[in-house]
Amino acid sequence: MALHLTWVFVFGILGNAVSFMVSLAPLPTFYQIYKKKTSEGFQSIPYVVSLFSAMLWIYYALLKKDAMFLITINTFNVFVQIFYIITYFYYGPKKEKIVTVKLMLLFNVFGFGVIFLSTFFLSNPSIRLLVLGYICMAFALAVFAAPLAIVRKVIKTKSVEYMPFTLSVFLTLGAVMWFLYGLFLKDMNIAVPNILGFIFGVLQMILYAVYRNHPKKTVEESDLKLQLSDHSVIFDAAKLGSNVCSDVSNNNGRDDALNKV
Repeated sequence: MALHLTWVFVFGILGNAVSFMVSLAPLPTFYQIYKKKTSEGFQSIPYVVSLFSAMLWIYYALLKKDAMFLITINTFNVFVQIFYIITYFYYGPKKEKIVTVKLMLLFNVFGFGVIFLSTFFLSNPSIRLLVLGYICMAFALAVFAAPLAIVRKVIKTKSVEYMPFTLSVFLTLGAVMWFLYGLFLKDMNIAVPNILGFIFGVLQMILYAVYRNHPKKTVEESDLKLQLSDHSVIFDAAKLGSNVCSDVSNNNGRDDALNKV
């Protein structure tokens, strides 16, 4: 029993450490937004959805009562995503500000409110936790499946400039740590989604190895806007958050491509 709890602690610490770094990965992007005083065509939906995801997992962890590491990383992520959203809202154009408010109301107020009210008042605590766990797992699976848009873009362009290798490595490591944490905690709602996260992480690294030496294509500005749109709807994830962090590489790739035009 003591050894079992030790492994839960170890993988919880490692999972938190990796997820902390992934959560902070968009900071260079927001520094550029701050310097240029514009949101540069980026969209707020990845950060809104990441905030919604963190709120769900905190609610789940509080009901579960023995998942402290889920609380620590997702509480940190709540504050980080709020900072990103406020920064984006401050420097974004009026149209994007309205869209951001609508997304916040849809996901973080209405969506979370419906889930909370439909589960919190269930008389059986076990059923309540089971239902909420299935909701969290389904959402996490959708989050981890979202990088398929990046995979499609890499295969189409035969270029990995929009899929940084370091990020793929950290996301894969994070998936492994959280899978093992969920496994030793005997919580399949945590473990199962990270199996998919690991598979897609390995797939991205394989694609990187295949296309890393392939000549870069010149990307027109209209294509760049499309790529930014593609990445903006990829829900990052655990975290939950790979798409959020892919904005960093988008920013660099966008500048390089515009220099070529």
